[in-house]
Amino acid sequence: MNRRRNLLNIACCLLALISSQAVAERFIVVASTTSIENSGLFAHLLPPFEERSGIQVRVVSVGTGAALQFGRRCDADVVMVHAPDLEQDFVASGFGLERHPLMHNDFILVGPDHDPAGIRGLSRAAEAFARIANTQSRFVSRADRSGTHAKEMELWRIADFDPTASSGQWYLETGSGMGQALNTARAMDAYVLADRASWLGFGNRGQLQVLAQGDPILFNPYGVILVNEQHCPNTRSAAGQQFIDWLVSEAGQQQIASFTIDGSPLFVPAHTD
Repeated sequence: MNRRRNLLNIACCLLALISSQAVAERFIVVASTTSIENSGLFAHLLPPFEERSGIQVRVVSVGTGAALQFGRRCDADVVMVHAPDLEQDFVASGFGLERHPLMHNDFILVGPDHDPAGIRGLSRAAEAFARIANTQSRFVSRADRSGTHAKEMELWRIADFDPTASSGQWYLETGSGMGQALNTARAMDAYVLADRASWLGFGNRGQLQVLAQGDPILFNPYGVILVNEQHCPNTRSAAGQQFIDWLVSEAGQQQIASFTIDGSPLFVPAHTD
């Protein structure tokens, strides 16, 4: 009888251990653009979801191109990025399921207060880029296949100029995230294209100022995509979809809207109705 009771106790302990491990292992990996992480939004966004769902969100913060590569390699369950063309290609190629609009802000052109290219107040971003090129004023490029880098290269194309021919001269390719690019621009008295959230959260501005903004082409939408389990059988699809459903729900969208710095919202939720 005692032996049977001991065996039963051992079995119960093993079941409890297995159950606790299963709970502890409830997590998803989200590959995200650096602007979401650097702005502090994840620190604001994740605690209420994790508390409510019991699902831990592990964030890998990289540029958009690298984040999508994480999804292609099956190293992430969800991607949160901001390059719609690249996102649509990701979905069309079968690596991800539906792209869900999540939020937006805008890009801004930042530069030194003395503004050597004379772009202050310009309403057309491509004209500002053309003036920077024509005056060979220093410009810092992330050059990292991020969403910001993709937008920058689009603006150079509209300006009908290839800056990479001047790489290492006035055109400075850093291969870095937004925070490091801003720090480099400050140190070099250079211009840089930045997303507004990263700029608002950046504390080392020095003489840098926002010099050009407001062009509709600078609209900066973010999307969230579940990695396709047909391509990646080990994707944590149920937990990943639960995270996406919360993000686009009224509760998730309100959490995004409530994230501010000095009273300024960093992101505008996509679903405002």
